[in-house]
Amino acid sequence: MAKIKTSFFCQNCGAQSPKWIGKCPACNEWNTYVEEVIHKEEVGVGSWKTKSNDKRASKPQKIKEINFEEHPRIVSDDPELDRVLGGGIVPGSLVLIGGEPGIGKSTLLLQIALMLQKQTVLYVSGEESEVQIKMRAERMPFTSDNCFILSETNTQSIFQHLENLKPDVLIIDSIQTLHSKLVESAAGSVSQVRECTAELLRFAKETGTPVFLIGHITKEGAIAGPKVLEHMVDTVLQFEGDRHLSYRILRTTKNRFGSTSELGIYEMRTEGLRGIANPSEILLTQREETLNGVAIGAMLEGNRPLLIEIQSLVSPATYGTPQRSSTGHDAKRLNMLLAVLEKRGGMRLGQQDVFLNVAGGLRVDDPALDLAVCASLISSYEDSPVSPEVCFAGEVGLGGEIRAVNRIENRIAEAAKLGFKKIIVSKYAIKGIDLGKFNIQVIPVTKLEEMYQGLFTG
Repeated sequence: MAKIKTSFFCQNCGAQSPKWIGKCPACNEWNTYVEEVIHKEEVGVGSWKTKSNDKRASKPQKIKEINFEEHPRIVSDDPELDRVLGGGIVPGSLVLIGGEPGIGKSTLLLQIALMLQKQTVLYVSGEESEVQIKMRAERMPFTSDNCFILSETNTQSIFQHLENLKPDVLIIDSIQTLHSKLVESAAGSVSQVRECTAELLRFAKETGTPVFLIGHITKEGAIAGPKVLEHMVDTVLQFEGDRHLSYRILRTTKNRFGSTSELGIYEMRTEGLRGIANPSEILLTQREETLNGVAIGAMLEGNRPLLIEIQSLVSPATYGTPQRSSTGHDAKRLNMLLAVLEKRGGMRLGQQDVFLNVAGGLRVDDPALDLAVCASLISSYEDSPVSPEVCFAGEVGLGGEIRAVNRIENRIAEAAKLGFKKIIVSKYAIKGIDLGKFNIQVIPVTKLEEMYQGLFTG
């Protein structure tokens, strides 16, 4: 009987060691090594091997002598996905999508599989049966004759079906459920995830087939498995949102073929996910009357301008220590803006409870929202509403000055498109810009005092 070969793997980075060690020398994490069973003669050997008749050059070449043929991207009927991928699905790319349980990862990729009418798509599920996937697909308004479903977890069996079917797109749900016979450890372990991903990576690069992987996440929000998983793939997408709200955000955290600051916004419905072409309209609350403590800010997410609603409530503290609560906004930046308003604006906020909320369930970090946050706080403190026809775009410095923000023309154009009459920006942001081409009044300011006088004393 052959002796069982075991080795120790770091659960954080995937580093290997012949014996247990307390601190990983690769990632410097403590107590992350676990013992797993492997085959000594088959370590690192994948089931998808390069064919012997591969005629690609194996010698070093000068970069100027390499023939470059640009492969056209596969454009789906989902503009939100195409946006975050950089213009479409790249042939031969490996895309990893992570998110919390129940957020809609499987629904999104099944919907994409049904949308690709001209391509043959193989949807491999290790978590659901064919009947369960069919029940979910029946709720969607899409049908396809080229979408094939396979319920399988063994990578060797999957590759046999791939050789017979030769699909144009492969979807794996999920990478943590796959297991390879070449590694004798449980599915979802460090060595299994790494080996299965390596086999799929070789398949994608050698055949030019784009592969989508669904990845589970840990309780800390990171993708489960070794960190090397995110380094191996070409694109990492994060599917975010509150399960109690209907809106979902698809955010890019890594993309070798496009920008890493793009995002797509979806609305979860009974029949599936609906892409939202103009998210500013859903992020602005429809109110029948003007309320105190509400201001509209123009922000950017990647290359996409968004107008979002900032809500605040400032009231005298009745329970001793004043509270500072922020939802969707950086609490430290809120404290900084409160200090600026108290020091530079003369507002007595030391004994006031302050609650700040970003409408729509978004989390924002654009400093251009500082001016909208200050306007919202002043409106609630003074009990005087801000006109619903005014929006803001400017960063507030510690001296109370209004600093310029990038791509101000995109923000102004978005505000004009949504019907706003005025936008208050930094005076230093509009130098050299022809304001006559915008159907909106641009009000330049340099200090918080000018914004206050124009809104609340005029």
